[in-house]
Amino acid sequence: MDIIMLRQGRVSILMDFVRTDGKNEDFIENCRLLDMDLDRRVGRQIKREKYRKYNQLDEIHEAIVVYEDQKPAGGGAIRKYDDETVELKRVFVHNEYQGRGIGSRLVSLLMEWAAELGYQRMILETGELLAESCAVYKKLGFEVIPNYGPYVDMPESLCMAKDLTGNIGVLCKDQ
Repeated sequence: MDIIMLRQGRVSILMDFVRTDGKNEDFIENCRLLDMDLDRRVGRQIKREKYRKYNQLDEIHEAIVVYEDQKPAGGGAIRKYDDETVELKRVFVHNEYQGRGIGSRLVSLLMEWAAELGYQRMILETGELLAESCAVYKKLGFEVIPNYGPYVDMPESLCMAKDLTGNIGVLCKDQ
């Protein structure tokens, strides 16, 4: 468990970033909230049902749930893609916690965990309609790549990657 103090203006907030897996009830609920948020934000433009089979939790063995005062505030996971590559999956910070740097710190911790496990590269799929997510990933050094795997024929998908062999310990600036 990492306990991290994030600053927002003059207020300091203690957040717990707890390592778990895809069976954790708070992580599962976070994924449900993510799906609801995506349905609300992009569901009219994109037929999201075609993505559901790629977002199953049964292959998720590494997840982090973020807590403030023992209340879930967000979460995310990594999933093996191949022997050298891990895929970032199901990252979501609850609306009331967004804008505090939690998402950036969460992704940084997932990158560190992936490197600990020996992965050399992290890939992810998002969408251009999710501008906030794209901004976080770019800030953390992810670069756009050609769509991979199941997303090759999904033009609404935006795929990104980051090399994990360099300095990945990105600390978030006070937000």
